[in-house]
Amino acid sequence: MTEQEINRAIQYVTAATSYGRDTVAEVLRTGLSELAQLSTQSTCRFEREDLMGYLCLWTMKRTGHPEPLVREVLDGAGRWLDEVATTVAQRREAQADGGDDDEPGAATA
Repeated sequence: MTEQEINRAIQYVTAATSYGRDTVAEVLRTGLSELAQLSTQSTCRFEREDLMGYLCLWTMKRTGHPEPLVREVLDGAGRWLDEVATTVAQRREAQADGGDDDEPGAATA
């Protein structure tokens, strides 16, 4: 994601929630960073719900924010999180030139 896209997600989630821009930015940047790192290092596919649960726990530990806040912010940015996961998965598949036996429709991490 570009910086402009991240800022757009932060702006969108800030407007949709009662949390301040700095709080939303911290949670989103932490969650997006972990998702990107997990996506490039993992060869497993995860269901979206499981992945969101992991991202929430990771982000809570890293930021110190409570679960309801983290979950609301990450859920609000779900469209952008999905885009990051899809983009990284497509790059990895292009590099691997196929040969993946994982379930279709599963979210890639």
